Amino acid sequence: MIILTVDNPVKETGMIIPDNYLTIIVLIVFLCAFLGQGFYLFFFYLRVARFQQEAGTVKPEPVSVIICARDEATHLEKFLPQVLTQDYPDYEVIVVNDCSEDRTEEVLEQLTNRYPRLRVTTIKKDEKFRHGKKLALTIGIKAAKHDLLLLTDADCAPESPHWIREMQKHFSPETDFVLGYGGYFSGKGWLNLHIRMDTAWIAMQYLGYALAGIPYMGVGRNLAYRKKIFFDNRGFASHTHLESGDDDLFVNAHARKYNTRVEMAHAAHTKSVPAASLKEWLVQKQRHMTTGSRYRKATRWLLGGEWFSRILFYAGFFALLFMYGPWYIPLSVFVLRWLMQWIVFKIVMQRLNENNLLLYSLFYDAVQPFLNMLLFLAAKVKARKSKWK
Repeated sequence: MIILTVDNPVKETGMIIPDNYLTIIVLIVFLCAFLGQGFYLFFFYLRVARFQQEAGTVKPEPVSVIICARDEATHLEKFLPQVLTQDYPDYEVIVVNDCSEDRTEEVLEQLTNRYPRLRVTTIKKDEKFRHGKKLALTIGIKAAKHDLLLLTDADCAPESPHWIREMQKHFSPETDFVLGYGGYFSGKGWLNLHIRMDTAWIAMQYLGYALAGIPYMGVGRNLAYRKKIFFDNRGFASHTHLESGDDDLFVNAHARKYNTRVEMAHAAHTKSVPAASLKEWLVQKQRHMTTGSRYRKATRWLLGGEWFSRILFYAGFFALLFMYGPWYIPLSVFVLRWLMQWIVFKIVMQRLNENNLLLYSLFYDAVQPFLNMLLFLAAKVKARKSKWK
């Protein structure tokens, strides 16, 4: 009897060969997810890090700043004077008092006596007719004297007296939208850290997509567009029944590469008061997620692809740690991705003037796609129950 022996190629070459097909499949998925994540990092997010701000136009045009307020007396008293004292030659501020039951009317009356730029429109409460922010915003836009509109919220404060100037300077005849950054005030605790991190991450996405020629959303805390494009497209008529969407759905429907600009100068930022409790923030997130299904199909695929590839990356990484012999190979790929992302994110955070988020970004990066998936499913279930009722 003749016995043939074959030397083990693994020992001779020092190469590591998986023992079974399942491990090979997981390894391929993991590497594909790594490449997918690299695509989003270098094609979209790196654009934000490398962005060179344009000089903008020379001649200032008149601007109408629009703020909707419901029971915002404290915030209006604190932040509205910062909007009313901007270093800009020709602008008005329209505050829509939307059925407030606190001291909002009194505060606005006092501020009107001090600041001639302030104009107030009031919506009286009607128990038979319930409405959301879109009606108040539409009324404010109708009341605006100027074509250039700059939107923010009652709990927002401009980061500088040059906020209007910086946001307005990009409105050439071809420009209909200018997307700005609206962050949140820094505070204590995990929730504040997470809200600021989530906001910065979303901004890196929508600003990066816009710079790549695929604008898909803006934030109502700091968003500018023309009054003409609003009324030419019937405002919020296509989604007036939705509670959210006054900012992202309108931008998603009408913003394009040729008519959209981005402004990231620190002087053009706004800061807002974050949610005070986890429950309040979760309600906000669920409400915002109800609009995602109405984005353009290409946008939905791109955003979903990022979530999906990140979930596969983390799932593949942990699976390979148990299935694949040498743990240092998946760990090396994991560290490489995180280092590349950390470098880009560090530069982006400097542009957005956000501090103390880099260390937390590692945890957020791993948790966010899974949390968003749960919130998305919860929002879908809630929407179905409401529709059934």
